Amino acid sequence: MNQAKTLCDIYKAECFSDLKGREVEIERVKRFIRKFPEKKILILNGAAGSGKTSLAYSLASELKSEILELNASDLRNSEQIKRIIGHASQQASLFGKNKILLVDEIDGINKEDYGGIEELLRIEKETKFPIIITSNNIWDRKFFSIRQKSELLELKALDYKTVFNIIKNIAEKEKFNLQDDILTSIAIKARGDVRAALNDLQTITQETSHKDIDERDKEENIFFILKQILQQLPTKETLALYDKIDMPLDEILLWLEENIPKEYKGEELYKAFEALSKADVFRGRIHRQQHWRFLVYQNFLLSAGISSAKTQAKLGFVSYKKPSRILKIWLINQKYQQKKSISEKFANYCHISIKRAMREFPIIKQILKNLTIQKELRLEEKEIEFLKN
Repeated sequence: MNQAKTLCDIYKAECFSDLKGREVEIERVKRFIRKFPEKKILILNGAAGSGKTSLAYSLASELKSEILELNASDLRNSEQIKRIIGHASQQASLFGKNKILLVDEIDGINKEDYGGIEELLRIEKETKFPIIITSNNIWDRKFFSIRQKSELLELKALDYKTVFNIIKNIAEKEKFNLQDDILTSIAIKARGDVRAALNDLQTITQETSHKDIDERDKEENIFFILKQILQQLPTKETLALYDKIDMPLDEILLWLEENIPKEYKGEELYKAFEALSKADVFRGRIHRQQHWRFLVYQNFLLSAGISSAKTQAKLGFVSYKKPSRILKIWLINQKYQQKKSISEKFANYCHISIKRAMREFPIIKQILKNLTIQKELRLEEKEIEFLKN
């Protein structure tokens, strides 16, 4: 890999085929161009790293158009906007190409910069070329007037499988020797942000030995502490065990939840989980009320509380496991989001409430197996896949 450039630079999308998982959005952008100048502004709204700017540049590449970009720092007042794109919105390119006017990260406009928005609206009336605006939150009240004049396209976060496939393909091209579980972890952590996933991929490959040692030391430490808590009787030193590891109590709680059943049975198991559940109650109250001084009680229950559940020390080797609950919760949330997204589309199409669509989803799911209805509702590939399960 060229060390002078980042993976984000090297694998920057240059055409529509480079934008994985964005087939629906690409079709919407094409339709906007076909209908121009019915609407002259297209707003691409989505979280950071969702590919808004890449989509705009890929469009310019597909159309062989010149792209003129402004960002938030250029949107201070009407004079700057008029100077940069005012005349450009009227004049053809010097190179005889088509033109796209890109206003990137409009969220950077301050409340005092209303002159900039007013100038954009004036340009919208006269422009001979399409204007694309990218935003992280176009629903801010200050953008009301510009929303009214624009077509809005929401870019939802990519699912982790799509992000995994993107970074796996890049890892293979760069000959990175990384296992799929590491790539899956990166994809899940990115939460749909491809740029963040690529940055993490680059970081982990540049610091592989260092990170491997850190992770190995961390796991060896938690395994040692689990052995002390779950096998040994409590002592004065038990309360200080968690001070020896750089891991938050919330994560330690998950390790204990996963491994208590490996050591405790019957009455001991009941007492250990009772201490664990009380620690979880304290955890909720601490975070909700910001009473951080009560962390000492959570620490006590997770250490001496669980350790004292047994009547005698235990012997023998037990293979402890990493907690799996986080991934399970994440997968459940993903399924819920798919269900909600489909329900919203169905509710909007049938003029019923989303609440009713969610309540009647088992029936709706059977209806939506019809391919014609799927097409009519413009269901995404991942939503169609969800309906099959």
